[in-house]
Amino acid sequence: MTDDHPSMTEPQSLTITEGEPGPAGLDEVELPYFREVEMEGGIGRTQVIENHGMTMRFPTAKLAKKNVNPMNAACATLVGNSMEPRIMDGSPIAIDRGCTRIEDGKIYAIDHGGMLRVKYLYRLPLGRIRIASENSAEHPDEIVSPPELEELRIIGRVFWWEVFD
Repeated sequence: MTDDHPSMTEPQSLTITEGEPGPAGLDEVELPYFREVEMEGGIGRTQVIENHGMTMRFPTAKLAKKNVNPMNAACATLVGNSMEPRIMDGSPIAIDRGCTRIEDGKIYAIDHGGMLRVKYLYRLPLGRIRIASENSAEHPDEIVSPPELEELRIIGRVFWWEVFD
């Protein structure tokens, strides 16, 4: 496992709660959990909304180690196989919404034309961006040109994920 995500055997494993979760301890914080929903009449367009009542408890030490402000952190579930085998379909991820400046080769959550996507991003000459997947055999690279950038919003950098085998 890399430093980007804890192994499943670490004592500070994360807890996803629903309903009335109760207060987080002094050494943890509850992060909001987001999900993607289809917009009414959106013809396949979606929007990202907070899944009210669902949170993920996250150790404050992990956030501090990654220099993540808890007020900017949120969680979601990765859907699809584009980032496999690094991040598996259904894996929980944590996003730093305060980190939207592209560092080449880092993983970001993006809203791309109304779709929530998790991808590697790279800056290119002429104001373009390359969107890449771990599973490039099934999901080839995409180049986004400046006029198309209006349809792309960087939600934040993915700084943690859990992999279940």
